[in-house]
Amino acid sequence: MRVLGIETSCDETGVAVYDAHRGLLAHRLHSQVALHAPYGGIVPELASRDHIRRLTPLIHATLDDAGLTLSQLDGIAYTAGPGLIGALLVGASVGHSLAWSLGRPVVAVHHLEGHLLAPLLESPALTPPFLALLISGGHTLLVEVRELGRYRILGESIDDAVGEAFDKVAKMLGLGYPGGPALEKLARAGDPARFRFPRPMTERPGLDFSFSGLKTCVMNTLAKTAATDQDKADIARAFQEAVADTLAIKCRRALRQTGLKTLVAAGGVCANQTIRQRLQTVAETEGARLFLPRPEFCTDNGAMIAFAGCLRLQAGQREGLAIQARARWSLEALAPIRS
Repeated sequence: MRVLGIETSCDETGVAVYDAHRGLLAHRLHSQVALHAPYGGIVPELASRDHIRRLTPLIHATLDDAGLTLSQLDGIAYTAGPGLIGALLVGASVGHSLAWSLGRPVVAVHHLEGHLLAPLLESPALTPPFLALLISGGHTLLVEVRELGRYRILGESIDDAVGEAFDKVAKMLGLGYPGGPALEKLARAGDPARFRFPRPMTERPGLDFSFSGLKTCVMNTLAKTAATDQDKADIARAFQEAVADTLAIKCRRALRQTGLKTLVAAGGVCANQTIRQRLQTVAETEGARLFLPRPEFCTDNGAMIAFAGCLRLQAGQREGLAIQARARWSLEALAPIRS
């Protein structure tokens, strides 16, 4: 089965073709970073309009890369949510239109399930049960995966997602948008011994996260310094270390509580090397295996949607005539993926 995957949930237009037997055949991604950078964040209407401009050419280019025509596709998968509703509707409309015109089945994919399954693109030996950490600009979740499609949320952020916290702290430090990669680069020049920020919600039971107090700590610390380049680097280092430690502590706790011996981490923030190293340490000390997608599959992409869509199409799942797009959509509401 060859499946075209379409991702338009936020500010990246992703297209991919996945073959159930041969794996990923081709994928392309257009980022809107330059479009939104002057505004310091994502402008939803601009995001939607850019998806409209980019999606059709990207589909044709990706099919050319794969050496396929539209008629050789066996199914279409698109991100139906969660995300920006206008952006989602672009991918959903194109996905349904293609499916109707070709007489092929179409399936709506949960964006977070795409991220969660992204490590399987390169690690087919990975099978449930496992613990998943999903960290991105809009989400911070610890998820128990007992079988594909059946998810139980163990913990989540009660305020900002971790990626959002990175962007806001980066803005405080004058780093612009997007903040995560710029903050990680600045932190490399920081003195690890100068500041130590709290590891929020790690001294109480539970698996939920909170990063609002950590942002306040950054703001107060910055106000007490001369805000030199070195001051900012030291603060960036302390913030990144606090986030990485917090995620590691919660993952260790979740592994012990569930008894699981496999940890999967995914989402845009998972591209951060300090976080990846800290999670590797957790896995080693807990006798667990760690699976991480390569950095290009951490951010939003069409490959993860094509893969997740292929699994659901193979399981016989299909959409009706109604176009599905949801700004909010719980992972726990999904049906299991069973052949």
